[in-house]
Amino acid sequence: MTKWLAIPCLLLAGCAKPAPEKAAEKVTDSASPAYDAAFWKTWADGYAELASYDLKYPRYGAPRQGTAVAIFVAETFANSLRVKSDPGVRDKKDEFSVMKLNLVEDFQTGVYDYNLMLQSFVALEPVNGRPAGVATKVAWSSQEWCGNLFKVALFDKDALRLTSHSYFDGEGDQSLSEATPAAAVLSEDALMLWARGMAWPVLKDGETREVPALLSLQSARFKKGPSQWGKATLTRESKGELDIFRAKLSDGRERTFEVEKAVPHRIVKYSASEGLEATLLASERMKYWELNKPDGVQALKKLKLNLRPPQTM
Repeated sequence: MTKWLAIPCLLLAGCAKPAPEKAAEKVTDSASPAYDAAFWKTWADGYAELASYDLKYPRYGAPRQGTAVAIFVAETFANSLRVKSDPGVRDKKDEFSVMKLNLVEDFQTGVYDYNLMLQSFVALEPVNGRPAGVATKVAWSSQEWCGNLFKVALFDKDALRLTSHSYFDGEGDQSLSEATPAAAVLSEDALMLWARGMAWPVLKDGETREVPALLSLQSARFKKGPSQWGKATLTRESKGELDIFRAKLSDGRERTFEVEKAVPHRIVKYSASEGLEATLLASERMKYWELNKPDGVQALKKLKLNLRPPQTM
């Protein structure tokens, strides 16, 4: 049984900065992102980027208004567990650098609300037989008044490990391991990182490329048997001050990201063919993990978000 890997944190309180790139892995790919000095000038400063979005989410046959928050931050992972590596705890040989996306989407459905969270971790250096820029871990969870769902996928060498837990009948607790179609694969759950040039494959303006893709953990849900591998046809086109990135998935769905050309390439809008649409409200770089005291709520103003009123779930 392959060991679980770990997630390190560069920017969370007490977390070490990303470990330097190791020469042990020789895996390369021509479309791997360049994590160069310019990249680290933005992402090794000890801050995370928080972006708030006005969200329209289709659920139960109707569009639901809500809020999304995306957090982008560089971290250090422990490869033996694929969790945050606390400084001084792990052997440096066990550590590697990742770019993390936390995407939280909240919306109301009638009397009760939905709270969805996606975590995607893309390796910033070759690791486990995969090139830099490929996802090393993705996790998705849903909390709503009916019950909880949780699913995690780990990208091991030549294989994908999945574990899921669900309240719902027919889903329950499941685990499996299966071969991956290639060393360089795309995770749909890492598309926001891909659109910002942080994940494989990097496209030139006007380029189209078809790649093997693991469809999102949410779309796959907790079906028994193998996960949903498919293909994604990726395109990039220039439109004024924006680049438009599209991913057409082999199950018929389409994801679109409108991204600023200027560094740090913020996503000003993301949408999906099912009717999902999220428009940027504000973004701010901050050490949000330090803003957990009562007066930390003032930072919500920078994100154009409101404090939840009393007696709100």
